[in-house]
Amino acid sequence: MNGALDTTNIKDRAERKKLKRAARKKAAPKAKRTAPRGSAKKKIRRQSAGQRKR
Repeated sequence: MNGALDTTNIKDRAERKKLKRAARKKAAPKAKRTAPRGSAKKKIRRQSAGQRKR
C-alpha cells in the first residue's frame, strides 16, 4: 500500500492491526473514481468455446 504505515518491524499481529487501522482512519479519504473499474482491461471480441481467453 502506498503511503501506508510501515509495520514490517512489528511482530505482534494484534498491535500491527491496531496501528494500521488507526493510520487508515487518519488518512485522507480516497478520491472518487474518474473511470469505471476495469475500463483499462483488455477486451475480448467474442469468446470462443473451450479456449484460453487471455
